[in-house]
Amino acid sequence: IGLASSGLHSNGYSLARRALLEVAGYGVDSYLPELGCTVGEELLKPTVIYVPAVLPLLEDGVPIKGMAHITGGGLVENIPRILPPGTAVRLHANSWPVLPVFELIARIGRVEQEEMRRTFNMGIGMVLVVDAGQADGVLARLGRSGVRSGVIGRIVPGDGKVIFEYDTRVYFGQMD
Repeated sequence: IGLASSGLHSNGYSLARRALLEVAGYGVDSYLPELGCTVGEELLKPTVIYVPAVLPLLEDGVPIKGMAHITGGGLVENIPRILPPGTAVRLHANSWPVLPVFELIARIGRVEQEEMRRTFNMGIGMVLVVDAGQADGVLARLGRSGVRSGVIGRIVPGDGKVIFEYDTRVYFGQMD
């Protein structure tokens, strides 16, 4: 289960600054319609704190098998840290909306997708691993706590890697 991020979450600022301020030449007061705010406002968006949504799950004994806060290293480096040996994770790469700031940095900075995924959270700030049968209940509770979330992948046999795949199913829905 992926929990939505609010933006950069304090990671990748060197790359973001290079793309937005140096390459594009924007100032912190530049309003960008695709962001719906100024560059400075986007860069200063507060990090989502997930404790108020996740702690009650733990206190109620919801069997969460793993949690990964998606910080520097993005999805590709943080999720493998919680995988048991002999497993990997398949992420449905089109199951959540990538925030506009990440699309803008990639386009303006000509940053390859692999580097974006290794540097930024790409719109997912935390990942919870639960049994498939528990997912709907966890999603309902997260939703009631105000956290946007959805099923973004599954654990499979493998070598500890994150595998991005694309399909036509939508799990996350709209985040607006």
